[in-house]
Amino acid sequence: MDIKLELVAIPVTDIDRAKEFYVRLGFNADHDHTVNENLRFVQLTPPGSACSICIGKGVTDAEPGSVVGMQVVVKDIEEAEREFKSRGIDISPIDRQPWGNFVYFSDPDGNKWAVQEIVIPDLG
Repeated sequence: MDIKLELVAIPVTDIDRAKEFYVRLGFNADHDHTVNENLRFVQLTPPGSACSICIGKGVTDAEPGSVVGMQVVVKDIEEAEREFKSRGIDISPIDRQPWGNFVYFSDPDGNKWAVQEIVIPDLG
């Protein structure tokens, strides 16, 4: 049996502001549908990812800014740092750990993300 994580809801206060942020970050805007006055569904997918996020009205009861620990993985943290900075994303300095290199950012509502470059330790 396969179990695939495909969609994670991220609570936001201003849907258009959040959508602009995630698109500027590099996410693809897959869907933006207003179903009715109580439901607007916006799906965004990081490039190369099989899992998307959704933001909108009526998609989650979680408090905007309450998400901590979302993580994406990149091949090269220095390239990611340069790319995000060039897109106007406020990110942390690179945090180098034995298990990976990281930068951190928050969306406009304060939802917290980590970007990891996985490091394979030299066991030789």
